[in-house]
Amino acid sequence: MTMEIRLARVDSRLLHGQVATFWTRYVKPNRIMVVSDTVAKDNLRKTLITQVAPPGVRANVVSVNKMIRAYFDSRFDSFKTLLLTENVRDMLRLAEGGIDFNNIGINIGSIAYEDGMTMITDAVAMNDKIAKEISTLVNDFHLEVTAQKIPADKKIDLLNLIKKKNFKLN
Repeated sequence: MTMEIRLARVDSRLLHGQVATFWTRYVKPNRIMVVSDTVAKDNLRKTLITQVAPPGVRANVVSVNKMIRAYFDSRFDSFKTLLLTENVRDMLRLAEGGIDFNNIGINIGSIAYEDGMTMITDAVAMNDKIAKEISTLVNDFHLEVTAQKIPADKKIDLLNLIKKKNFKLN
């Protein structure tokens, strides 16, 4: 057996109100795994994230490699996980490491705007590099990758939107 992942979400804000309130109520995890090499090394951010977990749900901050090891470790089979990364690249690294997202796909909640990016939804900014990473998740790993801020929102197929906006995928 392996750890059960109930939601795999990319959100540049990581654990915040929408995730702590709406998504935990929707997927009913017993564990929130924030997966980020950067945050795992930052004690202040790690502490803040673990403190904002909703009642009854523990939050952990781990590196990408540690998450891959934990996923395959039978000691963590009881975890019903809401998994968060702050960027698509880390989610792609998890898929490359063998974590199976086939039953749930990848949810994109928010990608923060930076110079050189284009807003493609009200919460998702995109550039060619991120578009290619999403294309890899869809085409190489056969995953559904959708944008959706909260469970009540309609899912938006991101690869179709990326193609319509003419991002370079190769």
